[in-house]
Amino acid sequence: MNSGKNASRLEVAKVVADSGRKQTQGDAFGKFANAASSWLGSKWAFVGAIVIILVWALTGPIFHYSDTWQLVINTGTTIITFLMVFIIQNTQNRDARAINLKLDELIHAIDNAKNQMMDIEKLSDEELDVIHDKYTQMRADCVDDEGEAKSLTTPPSGSPE
Repeated sequence: MNSGKNASRLEVAKVVADSGRKQTQGDAFGKFANAASSWLGSKWAFVGAIVIILVWALTGPIFHYSDTWQLVINTGTTIITFLMVFIIQNTQNRDARAINLKLDELIHAIDNAKNQMMDIEKLSDEELDVIHDKYTQMRADCVDDEGEAKSLTTPPSGSPE
């Protein structure tokens, strides 16, 4: 049993190590989204956005605050927001998948953990509600009326708690 776990871990480690070396063309958007979200989430991107807004605001009197002047900033921000939705979603999907895989590895590595908990993110909301209720009840069973965790051992009589 233990050698099976070690072989499984070795395979995962090899995939992780190889993933850093080879980049497929199918992952071109993923690489772009990762680079874009890293840069666009930086302080320099924020400073750039502030500069653009200041330049736009300062040109208001030159263009007499015309409809075209307002349309420039409205159109620009709409296009940027629309594109950023996809970049952010891609990044969040990848991060969530990586976190779930890490949690699956922890569940797999701990002997007392319930392996059935692996991949539960694929369950329906109703199935997740049932599991949530089960763990809520388990938590309630471990807490006394005052919200304190129940002791697993009882202190000897006459000793302070």
